[in-house]
This record gives sequence, structure tokens and C-alpha cells, in this order.
Amino acid sequence: MSVIKVMSENLANKIAAGEVVEKCASVVKELVENSIDAKSSNIKVNLQKGGLDLIEVIDDGIGMDEDDAIMAFQRHATSKIYKDDDLFFIDTLGFRGEALPSIASVSEVILETCMQDVGTHIHIKGGNLIDKLPSSARIGTKITITNLFYNTPARLKYLKSDTTELANTISFLEKEALAKPNISFTLTNNDKVIFKTSGSGNLLKSIHEIYGLNTSSKMLQIHALSDDFEIDGFIGKPELLKSSKSHMTTIINGRIVRNNEINRAINDAYYTYKPDGKYPIVIINIFVDPTLVDVNIHPTKQDVKISKMNNLYNLLYETIKNALYDSLLIPDAISKEEADKIKNSFVPIDNYKDIEGNQTTFDFGDVKEPVKNEEFKSLILHPVGLCLGTYIVCDNEDGIYLLDQHAAQERVNYENYLNNLKKEQITITNLLIPINIELSQSDYLKFKMNHEIFEKMGFIWEEFGINTIIIKSHPFWLKTGYEEESIRKIIDLIINLESNFDPIKFRENVAITLACKMAIKANEHISMLEIEGLLNNLVKCDNPYNCPHGRPTIIKFSIYDLEKMFKRAMN
Repeated sequence: MSVIKVMSENLANKIAAGEVVEKCASVVKELVENSIDAKSSNIKVNLQKGGLDLIEVIDDGIGMDEDDAIMAFQRHATSKIYKDDDLFFIDTLGFRGEALPSIASVSEVILETCMQDVGTHIHIKGGNLIDKLPSSARIGTKITITNLFYNTPARLKYLKSDTTELANTISFLEKEALAKPNISFTLTNNDKVIFKTSGSGNLLKSIHEIYGLNTSSKMLQIHALSDDFEIDGFIGKPELLKSSKSHMTTIINGRIVRNNEINRAINDAYYTYKPDGKYPIVIINIFVDPTLVDVNIHPTKQDVKISKMNNLYNLLYETIKNALYDSLLIPDAISKEEADKIKNSFVPIDNYKDIEGNQTTFDFGDVKEPVKNEEFKSLILHPVGLCLGTYIVCDNEDGIYLLDQHAAQERVNYENYLNNLKKEQITITNLLIPINIELSQSDYLKFKMNHEIFEKMGFIWEEFGINTIIIKSHPFWLKTGYEEESIRKIIDLIINLESNFDPIKFRENVAITLACKMAIKANEHISMLEIEGLLNNLVKCDNPYNCPHGRPTIIKFSIYDLEKMFKRAMN
């Protein structure tokens, strides 16, 4: 007797539901995408208890006639593709024909739809047709889902709390509203409006409606073209950082996608503008020939493979990095209605007057070298003192400026090291007394595997006994008195190189590591002469506004900020 049998259609749909329908947000996603494909201008999602009790999606799309309304619940029934070649030219969100039958197999569904004069009402439970009736002639579709997973208790118990399920749905709909700013989205839960977008077609307005003014006012528009790709959208300034990647919204040909290479390009572009573990807010539309994108990887259709990914990486990286650089400005300290409490911890510097006893003034406008960043270059600051042994205090007619001495020195060091590392002609310094570096056996072998990198930087070394090397010469730019410490840091970076070596990234890592270790530390009191030297060097930097880890070097308290804090300005 044969043990292999063809499973029933309903059982196959339940199995498929495990891939397509994982939670309430998955149901909302599939239904909303159908509404978008139906050319809807307004989509309303109504939930009860975050979707655990009810999910209802109402649209004003083209609707369906009676035959299509029945056929839509048949597995692999679709209006999106008809032949093999269509898979290479997909321009709709749905195309697999699995979502509706999968949802219907594990829930109770009521569908009301109309495309002309007479509507259709369909009631399905557990994949079985219960009723079919004529309905009202409202053009569009209304679909209601209840009793989700009632017949698959193993999945039912893995649904989260109504708050968690609601949060997942909000996250999806926010991204969808950003991907389709021309569609008005409304979300309600327990009859309360959670959010609503206007469908104006203006992406920045959609960002404002979802994230608020504080975010939308700090977004930078980007646009770029290459032979294969076009990108358009908005990226957040470095002060708009989040603890997860969930606010990085990437859209390919109208479809929200997940792609690690795209995320890497975005994060690499923010390199030195943000600390590790923080991620920017971005909404980026990518337009490409559909033949270069494979969306048929997973039933959710969010994971994609992209041909010519290197070209897209370079376009994203350069466009975002240039936009960030062009937008650099001194951040205002007070961005909220109420200023945070400020402690009076001012410590004056003993020698902040010149030889004749006059107040020292540092005029950035006096710098003779041609430098970028007009705002910083044009400042005329009067150094006043040092606060908490860490923050340089300056003022001018516009307000008060605080500079983080460590961050500022880091930036100066970083650009100095990086510029020297980029030079093809290397000046070296011979050591009278060679420096001995002893390594473990494994580290020694790793170093020898990549010793060419060390030598190209300008180091001359020899093996010296067991697992030991001696350094005879080093590049001249190593900080005097910190040569051995710097060399050890560089060797550690070489030992821990990843397999896909990137020389540009490696130079940046070397520059960042040395810049931090060799910078003035917090709580280290420096003289006015040292302050002047630091300010003089900072203004010459290509980017004087933040350290290579993304922290600001300088913050401004405008006169208005100060007057508001002290209640001298009340509006």
C-alpha cells in the first residue's frame, strides 16, 4: 500500500500559512498589499485588541466581481502573473497567490467587494465556503478577519500580547505609508485612531505625519542616478539616531525590502558620523529594472537579491556620505521647549590672558589656509575657560559655545593620521633603539600572514626570537612618546583583520584607533595656549563638527536659548 499521498488543498493552505501568516501584522501586510495592488487611494485598517480579536481592511480600490472574489481564495490564483517570463517583470506587491487562501485556512473571513453595480459578500471559515450573497455597490473591498489561528492552537499560543501585536502592525504600516506617500493610510485600534496620513504624495510630509516635526525638520533629501539605479529619498542628520535598524526603510520599485548589503552601504556612509550600535533614520527609494531584482526568494517577498550590487553600494555610499558632509553645521544645544538643568561647574583657566593682560580672542576668520565649512571658518570666538576639566567655553555676540576637548582633539588627530596614511610617499623615522613586540603563537602567525600591510604603512621590522618582532623604523607621523603604544594598536588591528580586507576601511580604523588613544582626555586641564592650538587645528579640519565616532565637537547655546532658560524670554 502506498504511503505517499497528495495532501488536501486545505491542509496545504494551513502549511503555507505558517510561512505567510506568523502574526497579526503578517495578515495586515498581505491584505494591505492587495489593496495597494488594487490601486486604492485610501486604505483603512481597523483592529480590535491589536488584531487578536479582529482585523479589518477597507479600501477604495477597483474591487472584484463575483467570480474573482471566489477565485481569490484558491491557492496560486493570481491576477499578477500568467507566464514564466512575468517573474522577471514583477511590478506588483503580490504575485504568488498564497496569501488569501493561507489566511482563510486558519481564520474566519468575511469579504465584501464590488467593482461595478452589484457587490459580493463571501463568508469563509477554516478554508470552507459558508455563504455567498450579493452586497452593497460600494466600489472597493472590505475584508474582515476574526478567530485567527482558531484551528491551529500551536500557532495561536505564540501570538504575543495585544500591545506587541499592535506595535508590529504600526511598524509595518508606518513603512508602507512612507513607501506609498500618495495613499492615505488610517489605523485604528479599539475604535481609537492611532495614526493617519494624508496621501498627499509628498514624502517629507509623510515623514512629518509619522515621526513628527523634530524628525522631519532634520531630514536631508538625496537624489542620484547611475546607469542601472536611481535613488531618491531622505536621510536623517547624525543627531537622529536609533538603537535598532527598524527605522532604516529601503524601498525597491515600491516594495519595502530587507537587504544586508543595502544596510551596510547606508551604515558605512554614516561611518565616523555615528557611534557603533546606533542607526540612522532613512527612507530611500531605489528604482531599478525589475530584471535586476529577484523578489521570489521568500513568501513574504521582503528579502531580495540584487544584480550589480556593487554599483548600488557605491551609489548609496557616495550619495549619502556627500549629503552628510554638505549638511554639517554646529548643533544648537537647546532643541526642546525646556532646557535641561545646567549645573554651575565652571573652572577658570589661570592664564587666559595674553602677555599684556588682555582677554584672548580666537578668530577663526584669520586662518590663512583655504578651508571648507564656512560656518565654522567664519566664527570669532573668545575663549573664556575650561568647565569640568573637559569642556572649553567660548563666547561671541551670538551666544556661548562648548567644545569637548577630547572629541575635538580626536577629530584633529583622525584627519592628520588619515591624510598621512593616504600618502603614497612615506617618510620614515629610524629608531636608535628598536622596539620589541612579543606576541602569542596564534597572533604571531596572523601577523605574518598580513605583514605586507604593516610594511606598506612604512614600518621596517624583523623576526627576533620566538614569536617576537623588532621594529627598526616607523612612519614619521606616529606621536612622539607614544610610538610603542601606537605600534601595538596597529598590530592588533592587523591581527584581527576580517577575511574581506578593505584597505580604505582599514586606514580609517587605524586613524580612529590612534586618534582616540592619543587625544586629550576628559578631566585633563589644559592651558589657554593649548586651547588656542586645538582651536586653530580644528578649524583646518575637513569636518570639524564631530569626532570620528560621531559625537559632536562643538555645541552652541544661542542668546535666545539662554534667555529662555533663565525666563528672560517667555515665548
